[in-house]
Amino acid sequence: MIKTNNLKKIFRTEEVETVALDNVNVEIKEREFVSIMGPSGCGKSTLMNILGLLDIPSGGDYYFLGTEVSKYSERQRAQIRKENIGFVFQNFNLIDELTVFENVELPLLYLNVPATERKNKVHKVLEIMEIMHRKNHFPQQLSGGQQQRVAVARAIVSDPKIVLADEPTGNLDSTHGDEVMKILSDLNKGGTTIVMVTHSPAYAEYGSRVVHLFDGRIVIENFNEKFHV
Repeated sequence: MIKTNNLKKIFRTEEVETVALDNVNVEIKEREFVSIMGPSGCGKSTLMNILGLLDIPSGGDYYFLGTEVSKYSERQRAQIRKENIGFVFQNFNLIDELTVFENVELPLLYLNVPATERKNKVHKVLEIMEIMHRKNHFPQQLSGGQQQRVAVARAIVSDPKIVLADEPTGNLDSTHGDEVMKILSDLNKGGTTIVMVTHSPAYAEYGSRVVHLFDGRIVIENFNEKFHV
């Protein structure tokens, strides 16, 4: 599903050149759950932004669904994102002026899904997330855990091939964090590919593989034995 070859990302200012990713080679297969770990500033979020086609690399190749996409225009990348990728962020990134229903509906609007089908899809995913009773509330009326449930619902409402989760439990207490991890795990068991950045070794263990980054490089990959017996 995803493959990178000597992926590089360099940020330049007039005085400083920072290497965020240094020859990163990673492959993610369909239906995998891959956790990415590493200290702050090691390149985790930069890698996720490139994998999610929110940014482009400075060098190397990026293959998404078998196609090399590193030189694609923003318009081309946006089309791939809409059709294939769901995002879950640490800060939820919900729109305060929209209700829960409207926030979750957004990806379907971008895909020009008919109104009746949109309603059915949103209601279905809100039921799965156990947040249907809050569909007419606004994000600020919800707890952090509820907001993240809405964010996950928005990420999966269009049935994406892959969900990219960047510190999805970072702003949650342990109880709500556990709930979000169970949701992601269940999605993976249902066939959705998951790539997750986390600082938590315990949550990283939900993945079948843990990739460790340090100074922009992959330094070690661990396979979870319970997935490889």
